Amino acid sequence: MQQAYHFTQGNSPLLISMPHSGLELTADVRQGLVAEAQGLNDTDWHIPELYRCAQNLGANVLSANYSRYVIDLNRSSDDIPLYTTATTGLFPETLFNGSPLFKEGLTPSKEIRQHYLESIWQPYHLKIKTELERLKQQFGYALLWDAHSIRSEISYLFDGKLPDFNLGTNSGLSCDPIFSEQLIQMLDKQNEYTHVLNGRFKGGFITRNYGDPQQHIHAIQLEMSQATYMDEQSYQYLPKLATPTSHMIELLLKTYLNTAEMRYHEKNWY
Repeated sequence: MQQAYHFTQGNSPLLISMPHSGLELTADVRQGLVAEAQGLNDTDWHIPELYRCAQNLGANVLSANYSRYVIDLNRSSDDIPLYTTATTGLFPETLFNGSPLFKEGLTPSKEIRQHYLESIWQPYHLKIKTELERLKQQFGYALLWDAHSIRSEISYLFDGKLPDFNLGTNSGLSCDPIFSEQLIQMLDKQNEYTHVLNGRFKGGFITRNYGDPQQHIHAIQLEMSQATYMDEQSYQYLPKLATPTSHMIELLLKTYLNTAEMRYHEKNWY
């Protein structure tokens, strides 16, 4: 097996996590997938490319190498459900449309899944933990941004069409309120993209587990509608759509960083 993740170190207090951008499959998962899943439909497509703008901000970037069909890095290791509505688990067994992910009798065994937990999930989360500790030690605080995208319409998971930008802060528990206030204020000033705070997507396990404002570690999830940057049928990246979307992401990240610098300097929290 290859390494669980790719990491690029930056020079700012911001860590960007991309847990669902991976495309690699293990042999057991590859041979077990139904035909409909062979195209890795439920991937957070093109997230590393969309977030290339983060390099300009000195962000530290952590991206998964393996597909969420192998193991979902944004779920807890004990697989406790995050939502009361339809969702997928640590080891997905259904596609986003609710149909089976694996051919009958070819779901990976308990032993194989334990291996994925130890060799993929644990290294990814250990990296998040150690990086947040390093950033907090260096800057006095750490900022985590969990980057996601999803098809704009999935009736099995949510009703209607998803807003373009879906910010999640675990209903205000994963970061100081000043961050979500500033981000929403910025989004309110433009009219190209729809947005919501703590709507259908309030932040997954990564946001909820690592965000700890009392310890000066702040976490926000952004779930992007894929209609803002790609063709949702062919999964093709569309630069004409993606360029302004990437620019908006860069503005959000700048706001996140600038707000942290202002607040910590004013309050002298560290």
